[in-house]
Formats: sequence, structure tokens, C-alpha cells
Amino acid sequence: MINLKSKRELDKMRRAGEVVALVHEKMADIIAPGITTRELDRIAEEIIRSKGAIPSFKGVPNPYGGIDFPGSICVSVNEVVIHGIPNDYALKEGDIISIDVGAILDGYHGDAARTFAVGNISREARDLIFHTEEAFRRGMAQAVEGNRVSDISRAIQEYAESKGYGVVRDYVGHGIGTEMHEEPQVPNYVSREKGVRLSAGMTLAIEPMINMGTWRVR
Repeated sequence: MINLKSKRELDKMRRAGEVVALVHEKMADIIAPGITTRELDRIAEEIIRSKGAIPSFKGVPNPYGGIDFPGSICVSVNEVVIHGIPNDYALKEGDIISIDVGAILDGYHGDAARTFAVGNISREARDLIFHTEEAFRRGMAQAVEGNRVSDISRAIQEYAESKGYGVVRDYVGHGIGTEMHEEPQVPNYVSREKGVRLSAGMTLAIEPMINMGTWRVR
């Protein structure tokens, strides 16, 4: 079921999103060669909790068994697509790192990921970041009342593939609200389903995941 949010609920989600944005602003300032992903996680959690929020990801059960997610953020370096676990890896010049941040404030989630360059990176890596951000903007432009989810998916896929990238099929965007993952799913590629029609009050996490080369992941 898709939950349409009231103005009051949207205001709460906006405030949660502002906490997420604060974390990304700090990450942009401190990401550099030598810092560990565990240290980034520690700093992110401090910011989230200082604003009265709770990290969305910490303690999330592992669907395949094993330990619950130990980090407050997901830190995915280079070829890791999503859900990277913070550890003692020290960032190196030329790395790229995706920081996925979730925060719960007043019962509602904020969620966003950004990819950052570590020092000087290759032209190919810089292009990947640029074109992924542009694919996101093109998807966002289709998130208007009366369109369908597939309009978002098509805008992302067509742009990314026109630049020679593969669009990951294994993971998708999603609705968000009092739960991190709500209906509807928001693929970054066009499937046989057109997807639901977009209505005022829907809240979506649009999450392009784009690879150099093939769309396949391991």
C-alpha cells in the first residue's frame, strides 16, 4: 500500500532530510586520503544524534542471517555498489566513495546517498559521478503528479545508457516515510510494468546506480 503524506508529515520528512544533508556536508569537508570509513561512520552518527535523530541503518537485521548492520551509514568504495560496511579501510587518493545516510526524526526517515572523490581521481571516475548525478536530476524532473514511476525509470536509463553506462537491475529506489522502504519500488530501468501513477503526497527515494560497463553486479 502506498501511503500519501499530509503537509504535517511532509514537514517532518523534510526535517529528517535536513539532518541527512548536514551529514553529507560534513563528509564533503573531511573525506580525504588517510581517513578510515569507520571514522566517517563515527562522525556521521555523532551528527545524526546531535540533532535528536536516530541512524536508520544501524542494527537493521541481515536478511541472509549473520550480524545486523553495524554502521550508522553505508560506505561503498570504488566497485562496491551499495551497503558497504564501515571498517578500518583508509581511503586512498583516486578512490570514489558513496556515502548513504539515513536518519529517523520524529518517526520519519530521511535517506540520500552521494558519491565523493578522494583527492584527485581519474577522468573516467569523475565522468561517472557527473553522469550519475545528471541521471538523478533527469529522473527527478519526471517525479510529477500524473506521471508514472516508469517515466522516472526511463529518464534515468535512457540518459545513463546514452553515455555508455550500465544501469544496475539488482537494486532499486523506493517509497519512504515511517518505514525506510515503502511502496512503490522505483527501478532505474524500464520493466514490463509501467508502475503506479504518481500522486501528490507520495514520497520517493530515487536512487540511480550506474556502472562503468555492464549492469551486472556480483
